[in-house]
Amino acid sequence: MFGCSSARPRDLGLRAGVLRPCPETPNCVSSESNAPEDKRVAPFPAAAGAAEMTRLARLLSSSPRTAIITDTPGYLHAESTSLLLRFVDDLEFRYDAAAGVIQVRSASRIGRSDLGVNRKRVDALRAAWTAR
Repeated sequence: MFGCSSARPRDLGLRAGVLRPCPETPNCVSSESNAPEDKRVAPFPAAAGAAEMTRLARLLSSSPRTAIITDTPGYLHAESTSLLLRFVDDLEFRYDAAAGVIQVRSASRIGRSDLGVNRKRVDALRAAWTAR
């Protein structure tokens, strides 16, 4: 199979301290308050504070076809590659100390629809996160 990864977006990361907004296409979900209701997902609870980012990195490292690209204090970026067509989605997380949570954004790099894959991925990660 050929790869459908497309180039890594240059505008990943925090903007004014928050994750960037989702595009108008339906292939993105976010827990940040700037996300429209139809794209909103719940953040991850972070009861142990910023140390939870290390735990999150371990969880992502154990996820199939997922690679951590950036892991800095308070921010994590990973890429998740689909099994068959090799589409790459970007997952971003930031520790939100004020709210005591980890904010999340998951977005497809190309295309318009993701058939709900990004929402399902975040929901599955959250389920594994809360199962402790």
